[in-house]
Amino acid sequence: MTTMQWLLRREVWEHKGMVLWAPAVVALIIVALVLGGLLMGHNLTMTMDGQAVHLKDHLVEHMLQPGAKQEFAKAASELYVAIGVPLYLELGVLVFFYCLGALYDDRRDRSLLFWKSLPVSDHMTVLSKVAVALLVTPVITMLAATALSLAVLLLVCTAAAFQGVQLFTTLLGTGEFYLAPLRMLGLLPVYMLWALPTVGWLLLVSSWARSKVFLWAVGVPLGAGVLVTWTSKIFALDWNIGWFMQHIVARLLTGVAPGSWFMYMRPASLHGEEGRMGAGELLVDSWTTLSSPVVWAGVVAGIAMIAGAVWMRRWRDET
Repeated sequence: MTTMQWLLRREVWEHKGMVLWAPAVVALIIVALVLGGLLMGHNLTMTMDGQAVHLKDHLVEHMLQPGAKQEFAKAASELYVAIGVPLYLELGVLVFFYCLGALYDDRRDRSLLFWKSLPVSDHMTVLSKVAVALLVTPVITMLAATALSLAVLLLVCTAAAFQGVQLFTTLLGTGEFYLAPLRMLGLLPVYMLWALPTVGWLLLVSSWARSKVFLWAVGVPLGAGVLVTWTSKIFALDWNIGWFMQHIVARLLTGVAPGSWFMYMRPASLHGEEGRMGAGELLVDSWTTLSSPVVWAGVVAGIAMIAGAVWMRRWRDET
């Protein structure tokens, strides 16, 4: 086992509640709510062919229309995105607070002295934390979201079967059913690049803050925004405050939120008549954002801040 593998296992073990249990618990709660709603006879709704179809009242009638089952298969692809939204929102919160305490907690409980006594370099330790934030946690969350989406879709098909509508064959026979999870996984490189500035900033703060890490991490960018705004107003400099807040403050604080890249480039698929986005459209539009210099400037800044965190960890032992 390589040093990096050992460090990753250590990080996952120490934060298994965040990395493993949190996505699993949220997914199970959503499945339980959907199952409870179906068992109690509540009317769940799906949007198919631009129409709201109530599973309890209108499903049989709608499925008798030509092409309705094919439209259901297309809607299932969109549900892969919609059903997993709570988990993806949770991902942003988990990664934010993990990075915030990743290096600070080592200094606070003095475990830093123990880890420094081992033959493990500072840059390897910091990179392992970057890998957990940008790779391990997102992958586990995506797997949990995929399992959740599959479970909900199977529950919907089962409910339809009790009403005499056979959707299992349609669902299992469409390529979107199998491609949608792979397309969601294809968003991982995009997420990693856009999240890098925030991860770098949080690790940098975690490496040097003596206390109140959250206030430092959030307060410094917001304070800088207020200072720039006041300076512009007082001296009539006519600075572009909106640009500073979006490209500096927001990049430092919101990059770990999946889909944050659409703050800078509006998805082409949302310009349509209904503004609907499936896994395929989401993948294409997300990769298109990599053509913007904004993301690459953030990558450079993120790498620089991670290097700063490595340097700070090497020389700062005290809390």
